[in-house]
Amino acid sequence: MAKIKKITASEILASGGAPSLEVTVMTEGGFVGEASVSYGASAGTREATVLLDGDRTRYNGKGMLMAIKNINDILAPAVVGVEVTSQIEIDEKMIALDGTENKAKLGGNAILGVSMAVARAAAAEKKMELYEYLRETYDLERTSRLPKPMIVMIEGGKHADKTTDLQEFCVSALGDRTAAENVRMEMEIYEALKKILKREKLSTNVGNEGAFAPNGIPSNEAPLSYLVEAMTVAGYAPGVDCGISLDAAASEFLVDKNADPKNSIYDLRVENKKLTSEELIEYYAQWIEKYPFVSWEDMLSEFDWESWPKLLNKINGKFPLIADDLTVTNKNIWQEAIDKKAANAILIKLNQAGSVSETIDCCKLAIENGMWTVPSHRGGGETNDTFMVDLAVAVGAEYIKCGPTRGERVCKYNRLMKIEDQIKVK
Repeated sequence: MAKIKKITASEILASGGAPSLEVTVMTEGGFVGEASVSYGASAGTREATVLLDGDRTRYNGKGMLMAIKNINDILAPAVVGVEVTSQIEIDEKMIALDGTENKAKLGGNAILGVSMAVARAAAAEKKMELYEYLRETYDLERTSRLPKPMIVMIEGGKHADKTTDLQEFCVSALGDRTAAENVRMEMEIYEALKKILKREKLSTNVGNEGAFAPNGIPSNEAPLSYLVEAMTVAGYAPGVDCGISLDAAASEFLVDKNADPKNSIYDLRVENKKLTSEELIEYYAQWIEKYPFVSWEDMLSEFDWESWPKLLNKINGKFPLIADDLTVTNKNIWQEAIDKKAANAILIKLNQAGSVSETIDCCKLAIENGMWTVPSHRGGGETNDTFMVDLAVAVGAEYIKCGPTRGERVCKYNRLMKIEDQIKVK
């Protein structure tokens, strides 16, 4: 196999208009791998560091020239000359060079950019699709099942001003349709939802994630009824063909993140309610039998560990409780959540972990415990990179979570359908 010959990095724009990184890896054989790094507007506190310049005269301090310098001056010299297929060795070497728990020295964005680009270059070198290469490299079970779409239809919270307190109201496909059929179904529901919002005299402008972000929604529950109606109007059976996945991103409406978790207060601004953890759980519980839920995610704060098992118990096995901000694609934290019975599924975000190997290690822990993995897009800092889709296929994820419109979202579903077409002809 060929060794890495050259690594370059550049500053590009992400979906919110602020910079991100693009990294290119070239092998001695002339094969090239490119990757761009996504990051979130709403982020867990223990995610890998997105290293920013802090220079207010450039991009309001959000430039990434420091991360690029770290790639050029530190990471590239350490990796050039190494066999491109030595993914795990390369990732471990970069993590060791950083030496911090959250990649604060070199930047998780810098390390991940190189890690992803190396994987793509290695896949090209071996004349394999990226998902095939990841399966081989990490000894993942081959499965013909493709992840189903979990499409954000209405967004609020930190992703859209003056909407709901809860962040994402998604429609998730059920049943055994093809990926293309699932995408078609979801987009038909999205169009039906648009008409319903217009009828309710609500805006159909879109937010960070390409979902509707209507001002003036009367309550946090209202979107749930809109989604059920949209499914029916589009000709699909709620709870049979599709259902609702809900992401509260509750850390964003926790009143005081420094308070003792036992005294947690959540501010539901839309309904002028301030609730304790116990009260919030009961607030959610009234919806369990009323709506066709497929999953819940981050319904409590990442700091409120004691309350997560109580909520999981309240759900009583009806659908999974997904951890995102709580576990930040970190294998050790995810193990803690499993041990404490705080969650029984995990959202996967490459930039939370900061390397391909650590991301897949986290996925494998879920697989070993028979729990869902759901690779996800990011909010205000998404790029056109589709690595998360190949990752989802490689690990046999149940769903991929992404918005329905805007190019940086649509490309994910186009990649999923392309993979399906490739599998059909093999």
